[in-house]
Amino acid sequence: MSDVDDFNAKVITEFRERGGVVGGFFEGKPMVLVTHTGAKSGVRRTTPLVCSTDTAADAPDAVRIVIIASMGGAPSNPAWYHNLVTNPEVTVEYGDVTYAAHAREVHGDERQRLYDQQAAIMPFFTDYQAKTERTIPVFVLERVAD
Repeated sequence: MSDVDDFNAKVITEFRERGGVVGGFFEGKPMVLVTHTGAKSGVRRTTPLVCSTDTAADAPDAVRIVIIASMGGAPSNPAWYHNLVTNPEVTVEYGDVTYAAHAREVHGDERQRLYDQQAAIMPFFTDYQAKTERTIPVFVLERVAD
């Protein structure tokens, strides 16, 4: 198991034990666990991510979770980005609720609005975009009807 895998496993355990609350670097930040299917391997993996909610969602009772594929401003996208593009059907754990969702990459004005919205509450996202030449992808996770 890599250092990243070990770190993620600890965050996932803490998230699940504390109803979606995580300490350390993530303390006070909204978190989501996204379980996705590998684009090449087909293996299901769970990734802990900071997130925000779309405050301009059309339906006030429909929570759209926003996640950003920043990888800390690295020059390439994280592996989970490719998984969501290839296999957009995911499982979301948000707080103490688990549900099926569809991951949709957003572009243009919608992408910019959601990126700026998340950066306003977590300013390090502004730094991440400044560190890379790529346009950092943004996804919304839309709940699938039960």
